[in-house]
This record gives sequence, C-alpha cells and structure tokens, in this order.
Amino acid sequence: MINRLVARVLGLEIRLLACQARLSAHTDPEALHDLRTTMRRLRSLLRPLRGLPGVEQLEVAASAVGDLTMPLRDREVMAAYLLEHDQPQAAQRRMAQMAKAYPAVATSNELAQLLMILDAFPRFLRAAQRQGLLKGLVKRIEKRLDKQWKKLDSALHDPAHDRHRLRLLIKRVRYGIDAYPELDRLPKAAMPRLKAAQGALGDWHDCVQWLAMAEQEADLQPCVAVWQTTMAKAEQRADRVLDKLSADCFKS
Repeated sequence: MINRLVARVLGLEIRLLACQARLSAHTDPEALHDLRTTMRRLRSLLRPLRGLPGVEQLEVAASAVGDLTMPLRDREVMAAYLLEHDQPQAAQRRMAQMAKAYPAVATSNELAQLLMILDAFPRFLRAAQRQGLLKGLVKRIEKRLDKQWKKLDSALHDPAHDRHRLRLLIKRVRYGIDAYPELDRLPKAAMPRLKAAQGALGDWHDCVQWLAMAEQEADLQPCVAVWQTTMAKAEQRADRVLDKLSADCFKS
C-alpha cells in the first residue's frame, strides 16, 4: 500500500505540472478543469492520512489552490453555457477575463507552494514508514472510507436532508474509492448510483449558483426564468435518484 501511495502521489504531481504548463501556454480549454480534477484526487488521497507528517501542510496548500480556481471554473462553465445558449456577448466578456486568468493561475504563489510541498511529500511518507508511523495503514484508510459511507447513510435517511451536504458526502465517497480502488467494499450497485446522484445534484447545484450570480450580474437576467424551471426539474430528478441510491445500497 505504501508503494502504491507514493506512486499515486508522484502521478498526481506529474499531472499537476502538465496542467500548469497547459494553463501557461493556454493550449486547450480543459486545462483548468483537469487541474481541479487532479486537485480533487489529491485531496481524496490525503483525507484518510490526516495526522501523518506533511499531510496538514499539503492539505492547506491544496485548499488554497482550490479557493483560487473555484470562481474561475464557475466563470469558465458560465461562459460555455452562454455561448451555447445564444448569449455571445455575455460569453465573450467572461472568456476575455479567463484568457488573463489562465496564466495567472499557472504562475500563482498558491500553485507554486502546492507543487513544492507535493514534491517533498513522498520523502515524508518514507520517513514515516521508517519510523513505524504507517503500521496499520490499510485499516486506517478502510476505517475512514467506512466512516464516509456511514455519514452518507445517515444523511440519506434524514427526512430534512440538505442537498448541498448530500452532494458533498456523495463526492467524498466516490472520490475516496477512486483514490483507493483496491479497498472498495461497497455494494455492487453503489458506484453507478453514486455517479447518477452526483450528476443530478450537480445539475441542481449549477442552477442554484447561476441564479445567485444573476443577482449580481445584470447580463445573466435573460437566463433566470429558464434556470428557475431547470432547477425545479433537477430537484425532482435528484430526489428520485437519491431514493434509488438509498433503496439499492442502504438498509431501511
């Protein structure tokens, strides 16, 4: 497990460096999305390792990059939506802003700090291994994954469940298994049900975010009525998918 863990950290570092180069050169429109996806995988890998040397510093650095890039990704997604839905002027304004943002992310202190700490992290893991701090690592990770699953179970069976919290819990379960696939003990139906639930809740969450943005950005007003209708439909779809997840993967 320790060897696999080190290999995964190195693989994520290589992916982040590639994303940095793509952002700097502005070679493709998926660079920022891929950067955030890689960050998500890193944070999922780290979550069960909390308390080990170097983990807290790496989590803080990853969180800083997440905070930096989240509003930029929201703007990027919004620009693509507006372009697709016959709002070219509003789309172009946001795309012009993004053209400046990409190289700024690539050269940001936040990303530089993350890459510096990430580069040193395998040495922290090996030092912890030599000191005997990684004994029982598999059980430690399994315990964390099981805890995330139980939290989701509890939230799903709460009559007053919060969709925002459910979305977060579903993402943590999915990405935790993605980070440690060899420790997957979930029911067979779990992953497709989790994926469907995350997608439905994501559609709903997008509408919530966009309606909030429309309150501040006047050029989004033509889209408000459509988003309100879409949000209502997404809520209904999300509830149906969550019911299937609960019925197929959890005891009543």
